[in-house]
This record gives sequence, C-alpha cells and structure tokens, in this order.
Amino acid sequence: MIGNATFRHHNTSLLSVSSVEAPVVVSSHDFDGMLAPALKRLHFPNRLLERVAGITERRWWGHGGAFDDAAAEAGAKALAEAGIEPSQVGLLINTSVTRRNLEPSVAVKIHHELGLPSSAMNFDLANACLGFVNGMMLAANMIDSGQIKYAVIVNGEDSQATQEATINRLNRPEATREDFAREFATLTLGSGAAAAVLGPSDAHPGSHRILGGVSRAGTEHHELCVGGVDAMYTDTKGLLDGGLKLVTDAWYEAADDWNWQDMDRYVTHQVSNAYTKAIIDAIDLDASRVPITFPQWGNVGPASLPMTLAQEAQTLSAGDRVLCMGVGSGLNTSMMEIAW
Repeated sequence: MIGNATFRHHNTSLLSVSSVEAPVVVSSHDFDGMLAPALKRLHFPNRLLERVAGITERRWWGHGGAFDDAAAEAGAKALAEAGIEPSQVGLLINTSVTRRNLEPSVAVKIHHELGLPSSAMNFDLANACLGFVNGMMLAANMIDSGQIKYAVIVNGEDSQATQEATINRLNRPEATREDFAREFATLTLGSGAAAAVLGPSDAHPGSHRILGGVSRAGTEHHELCVGGVDAMYTDTKGLLDGGLKLVTDAWYEAADDWNWQDMDRYVTHQVSNAYTKAIIDAIDLDASRVPITFPQWGNVGPASLPMTLAQEAQTLSAGDRVLCMGVGSGLNTSMMEIAW
C-alpha cells in the first residue's frame, strides 16, 4: 500500500471500554409532535424517522446535564474497569464533536475532572464521526513507541440544542421540502458518552490486542455534510453513495494485508437502516454479526462505535476477532481489528 494508510500496532491493547447513556429518552413519536406544523404543511406522514432511518428514539442529557461531565464519567468508569490509576495516565484525547467554545479544549476540563497528573498530555482530536477511532490509532502509536504507557480516549455528544434549533427552523412557514430533506439527518442524532483505556500488551496478558487496520480518505466529498452548533446540512444520498464507495474500496484494497471476511463481530458506526444494509450487502457481511444500536440511541457521532463496542463486550469471548468500522463526514474511513 502507498504511504501509511495501512498500519499495524505491535504492543497496544484495549484494556476497557465503557459508555454512559443520556437519561432523557426522546422518541421519534415525540419528534412527530414537535414537527407537527412542518409535517402537515409539507404533506409528510408521521413516523417518517422510523420508516426511513429505523430510529425509534434517541437520548438527551436534559437541562442541567453536560456532555463533558458525561465524558469524564465514562473515563472514570473505564479507568476503574481497567484497574489503572489516574496517576498512571500519560495521555488524554477528547474526540467530541460537541463543544461550548472554541477554546480552551474540551479535554482540559475532562483532564481536571479525572484528576490526571500534570505530566499527562491532553488535547482534542476532531474528525467528525471517525474521531474516536482516530484517537485510538494515535494513542496506540504513542504506546508502541514507548512515549506513554496508558491513554484514555473519551467522547461526549449532545444533540439537543441542534435538534431543537432544527425543529424550530423546519416549523417556519418558509421552510420547504428541500430544507426538510437537507436537515433530516440532524433529526437522527443522539446524545451519549464513551471512553476507552489503552495500554501496553506485554504488561497486560490476556488483554484485547489492537492489531492494526486501514484508513482511506475521500475528501472530494467534504461538502456533503456540514454541521455547526445550530444546524447540520446533509446531502443524504451523496453521503451514502460516497461513503459506500470509500468503505468498499478500503475493504478490498486491505485484502492483501488483512483477512476480515469471517470476523466474529463487525462493530460499525451507527447511522441508519439504509446505511447499515448498504455496507452489509456491499462487502457481503453476515448481518447476524453486525450489532445494531441506532434504533434506541440514534447516531451518537463518534461515541456510537465505542458505545456499541461496550455493549458487545459483555458477549465477546477470548479469541474473538472484532473489526471496528467507522466513516466520518469529509469523507474518511478507518477499520481497526481487535483480537479479543
């Protein structure tokens, strides 16, 4: 392969992965009520989100809840499960898309709340929905090099404010069916938090080895999904077509170095029925090995993959092969194999 797009890790393991669910359940039926003026005026049926995306509910933190506090909670939970003290951590990477301000980083608050030492580097790494996987890749490289021993990767997402602004905008008399289509994907988002602890494999026999994987970029598609604090505009079909081609190209190009046709679990970034089915069909996956969480959580951005992995961890056994597969707006894709 050209460049560094195909990579292997030699001494890094996933020691734990944890998640925190936002407490307020908001159903797609609730959204139908909130969008009633728009649905009636534009002649859209109820249950559109369920029928098109397969999402029955998502979660919000509610007033008083904070995505970064939840990310810190997930990080503390992951450290406890890994048996690693905060004083041992050399790196914290926050991969949240959600943020309150341009500076300082979200990571600094989480670093403080976790009680990490002054020697622990901390920063934000943003790459849309692919950020968490990218954070794991970067941390693994630093562990392999001996620069650090333990890393914590965290993520917290809060979709409430963006979705409320979107609903208000779509209910305006001037909003069109085209506006609704461009902002439909915003209604599929959800809130949640996740964290993982990585460390050296040789110090943790029996841990979950991160073997490596492949990354590919399709940045000619960088305008297909553009989001801000108050809105996200998406060319849904273009994103599906471009993302599908990028994933399939990466999958078949990686075949010279990796055999991923018979993994025990394929943990994918959670988007919708159409996207999941398209990926399964395109690369001929066994659908029974592809866990689905988007119907209950929605698309939780970078947190969706580790939240799904944390759920699946309860049923994985030593020796199982797990492939994490993510796509982020821009477009970028990464696949990472973990030997459970």
